[in-house]
Amino acid sequence: MRKSSWIIPYIKENRGLFLLVIFLGTLTFASAGALMFTSGHLISKSSLMPESIMAVYISTVGVRAFGIMRSVSRYVERLSSHSLVLRILEKMRVRLYRLLEPQALLLKSRYKTGDILGLLAGDIEHLQNFYLTTMLPAIVSLVLYAIVVISLGAFSIPFAALFVLLIGLLVLVLPWVSLLYARGKNAYLKQGRNSLYQKFTDAVFGISDWKFSGREKTFITNYEKDEADMLRTENKQFHFVNWRDFFSQLVVGVMVIVMVYWSTAESRDGAFSGTMIAAFVLAIMALAEAFVPVSSAISDKSLYQDSLARLDKIEDPALPTFEEETKEIARINTENVVLKAENLSFAYDKKSSKILDGFDFTLEQGEKVAIIGRSGTGKSTFLKLVQGALLPTAGKVTMNGVEVENLRPQIPEITSMLNQKAHLFSTTVLNNIRLGNQDATDEEVYAAAKKVQLHDFIMSMPDGYHTQMSEMGERFSGGERGRIALARILLQNTPIVILDEPTVGLDPITERDLLATIFETLADKSLIWVTHHLVGAEKMDRVLFLEEGKTLMEGRHAKLMAEEPRYKRLYQLDRPIEL
Repeated sequence: MRKSSWIIPYIKENRGLFLLVIFLGTLTFASAGALMFTSGHLISKSSLMPESIMAVYISTVGVRAFGIMRSVSRYVERLSSHSLVLRILEKMRVRLYRLLEPQALLLKSRYKTGDILGLLAGDIEHLQNFYLTTMLPAIVSLVLYAIVVISLGAFSIPFAALFVLLIGLLVLVLPWVSLLYARGKNAYLKQGRNSLYQKFTDAVFGISDWKFSGREKTFITNYEKDEADMLRTENKQFHFVNWRDFFSQLVVGVMVIVMVYWSTAESRDGAFSGTMIAAFVLAIMALAEAFVPVSSAISDKSLYQDSLARLDKIEDPALPTFEEETKEIARINTENVVLKAENLSFAYDKKSSKILDGFDFTLEQGEKVAIIGRSGTGKSTFLKLVQGALLPTAGKVTMNGVEVENLRPQIPEITSMLNQKAHLFSTTVLNNIRLGNQDATDEEVYAAAKKVQLHDFIMSMPDGYHTQMSEMGERFSGGERGRIALARILLQNTPIVILDEPTVGLDPITERDLLATIFETLADKSLIWVTHHLVGAEKMDRVLFLEEGKTLMEGRHAKLMAEEPRYKRLYQLDRPIEL
């Protein structure tokens, strides 16, 4: 996946609207300056008690015109800038999803839940603020900087040079000092917030353990301590901001005094009338409102850089892009699928050892194979390679002779998975089962539930199939969750079903009952059953034992029991008593 910027492409894509927002922002402040300029002239001229209203007529019209122009341009600028940002934000969120979606099977192993929450809730929002509060105001202030200097240069080049220095303090020097100070503080606060995200998510998932252990006060104390540390850092930032803003106002005060001195001198020399003194002074005070906030905007740049770094980090060149994943290159007949792995090897990078090393595997249509081995032997990695979530470093995985990476859009039609803990969404039981096939009718859902022996249990619930699941499906036991996931698979109706230790954490009786239901309902499917232990292995056509990424032993259960002492010993340890 090619690494690309999260800023420039969106500006180029919306450059017309981007330029419009800059123009409107500049027009708003220019109108405010012109409004105060004409107001100052009008007040001064009126104080001289002119003989006719016509003497101040142009200034009066100017005040009305610039007042209306300022309000309208401000309103349209806000509409345009938010329209621009929301368009960009929409594309950013879609892009983030398209980056995360190909990594769906790897998210838990690569990121903490708090990190993902930070990406979704924090980083994208920071980039939204980058456009609204940093980039656009900074550009507008620089445009106004040039306009003010050029305008003053028409009257006096030395005076314009002095304002280059004074305004430069507000739009260049103070922002640079703010950025240097805030960089370390913002990095600390960002890291602290991410840490709090992680701790809080951890605590939510483990809230029962905290309560049962009686140590919930320990968690709360530590959490409050971390928050207090962050608050102290934020207070230091507030003190710095207060002093910086005070200094900014001093600079504005100097600008006003200098403007009073210069305009008075120019008036005395006859360059313009005395009524223009107030006009120049009030105009520069209005325009200063565009320059003062730049320091605050630029000081947040480090936050955006950190967000950009985190977003760029999730772009994995080893994984397919969303476009590559959804582009249909080839299709196969799903009625008779033969899965093959030939000389398959995989390592996450060149420095790490191979997880799979020269692994060969064949699954004929209707065949049932158990893959057994300790943790870390490559079982789960093999499943991800079969699903196209990872690409092999050597060898290939094919279905009917077509490499899996060329079948990505069709993979959900070919394989389905029953994993260790099926996720139940906070919706109705009916919708949770229908997840396997969104086009399934209610009758098809009922039929699937009956096959997995769940129909009577669902009908005993308050609203039957329309009963709302509690969050994470906590009202269902492990066995019931497994049966709901199995009903989804029946609706999905794929030729190959992958069982990734679906009985982990279940008691022996529930495990035996669930396995019996699985084998009965999936009798006509090809099965790949990944497991740590051997209960139910006798029902498989073939048992394959993985060790260090290679096949250590392979064959039917009866054959391995007779010829492999190690296999027999492991089986007896798993199942010492015939049930």
